[in-house]
Amino acid sequence: MGTVLVGIAIGLAAGVLSGLFGIGGGILIVPALVLLGLTQREATGTSLAALLMPVAILGVVEYARRHEIHVHYAIGIAVGLFVGAYFGAYWAGKLSNQTLQRGFGVLLIVAAARFLVFAK
Repeated sequence: MGTVLVGIAIGLAAGVLSGLFGIGGGILIVPALVLLGLTQREATGTSLAALLMPVAILGVVEYARRHEIHVHYAIGIAVGLFVGAYFGAYWAGKLSNQTLQRGFGVLLIVAAARFLVFAK
């Protein structure tokens, strides 16, 4: 039961951040699960399993209500995610946990630098 409550807390934080900034899975859930002792692969797989469910539907409804969704982009992104997640999971199985963690760290640093330097 304790892990379910921790999962709810992580999910709630990721949901709020996702609603605010469009982030959650990779930026918050995966690092939180790694800190809890999961391997990079386990954390990524667990995050994808949680995101498989329609977790963002209420956020989508709110953004749609305000006409702040570009449906054509969303459809294209969804198709790309559908195919890309398969290849990413396949390649992740070929890499070491250390390589995955380092690659993920580089991605976070690049994303952070972009937002810090190019904020408008």
